[in-house]
Amino acid sequence: MPRPRKIRRVSKPPICSRFKPVGIPARLLERIDLSVDEYEALRLADYEGFEHKEAAEKMGISRPTFTRLIDQARKKIASGIIEGKEISIEGGDFQFIQHVVRCRSCGSLSNYSQHAPEKCPECNEENLENLNQYYQRGRGRGRGGWGHGR
Repeated sequence: MPRPRKIRRVSKPPICSRFKPVGIPARLLERIDLSVDEYEALRLADYEGFEHKEAAEKMGISRPTFTRLIDQARKKIASGIIEGKEISIEGGDFQFIQHVVRCRSCGSLSNYSQHAPEKCPECNEENLENLNQYYQRGRGRGRGGWGHGR
């Protein structure tokens, strides 16, 4: 019997959930699914520049697991760019560390480690959306509470 997968810690959800080639309707494109934990591995290694060991510690997984995760993510991204496919970010075994809220009125983004405010800190409007909720689909296992991966 295989060992159960560890829940990977993700600092915050991606700002965008889909990327596609310009000028081609999404219905005509093949789609590649990048899991939220693969996205986080890519963010930590390639965007933030962390070594694999340090990035793995941030995600709460082993270094070999992180290396497999980053290799999978890079292969999917390369395939999407080279073959002109839509890249969709969703699912995975993860738990968010922060909540991200976007104001629908002014577009500002805010990060919170606890509960989100009821009003935008920039424009004081109540028109806020929880970006974490978009990534709570797929194969992930929910851990309960607002902002946890599923």
